[in-house]
Amino acid sequence: MEHLTKDFKVGKCEGQKVVDGETMPLVLQPPEPNSSNDVESLVLALKKNKDWFEQMLIKNSAVLLRGFNVQNAEEFNDIIETFGWDDIRYVGPAPRTHVHKRVWTANEGPLSEFIYYHHEMVLIKEYPKKLILFCETPPPEGGETPFVPSFRVTERMLKEFPETVEEMDANGLKYTFTALSKNSTGSMRGRGWEDTFGTSDRAEAEKRANALGMDVEWLPDGAIKTILGPRSLTKVFDGRKERRMWFNTVVGMHGKELSSALMADGTEIPANVVNRCEQIIEEESIQFKWEKGDVLFFDNLALLHGRRPSLPPRRVLVATCK
Repeated sequence: MEHLTKDFKVGKCEGQKVVDGETMPLVLQPPEPNSSNDVESLVLALKKNKDWFEQMLIKNSAVLLRGFNVQNAEEFNDIIETFGWDDIRYVGPAPRTHVHKRVWTANEGPLSEFIYYHHEMVLIKEYPKKLILFCETPPPEGGETPFVPSFRVTERMLKEFPETVEEMDANGLKYTFTALSKNSTGSMRGRGWEDTFGTSDRAEAEKRANALGMDVEWLPDGAIKTILGPRSLTKVFDGRKERRMWFNTVVGMHGKELSSALMADGTEIPANVVNRCEQIIEEESIQFKWEKGDVLFFDNLALLHGRRPSLPPRRVLVATCK
């Protein structure tokens, strides 16, 4: 049984799946329909059940708090701070805006674009263990945040391409990404290098990039090309049944306008492997649809996530934790 505390009732949501005996996402609701469903009561219940909640998150990879009437960034931040998890600053290409304390906007790139499945900050030396999302304004159409059990991708890729997968994992991968000179919300990867590295000084930006495990190359237009690698294809994390997670961004960066994904020696990854991986990830995806006030916790070590195109308005806020 998932429900081991009287402070929450286990519910259901559209798109929910059972994967290898685990419910994704596990839906937690107020214990009684007429019980107090304000954020103060939720925070008290989470404080009381912190260890249990974290166990459920690792077991199920995704936990959804629904029906608690969470209204804004301030209340969302109160929920995040309940757990005592350390904050981790986002580093990546997504244009984002700081909202309140530990809360930021999710990717502010055009809603018409599909944000491909990824583990948050997967290529950075220090990546978050937990990703928490809050739906302030659900979109009228589309805008789902689908997610994928990462181990299932590895299992299926090993079944279809065993030699290629093991070779890629053993030798590693090399990635490049170009950060623009200035921020642009005209692209889902439009974050400028000054915002990315938190400085307008080129020497300091290089220093910070190097600390994150990147080499850099300055381009004539003022943009910066970052080179990362070698990086492994899969990872195994403690407490997750020795599963090999598909902990990479090959499909998301391979052959794109501002990025590339290559073998560590610079040779191309076979196109049929990348294309089939994209199909498998989509086949394994869980299509989560937002409701106003939802708070969704992801185990970032176990799940890839993305964003479906949507009609406006859509406002989802995010926090990343160690």
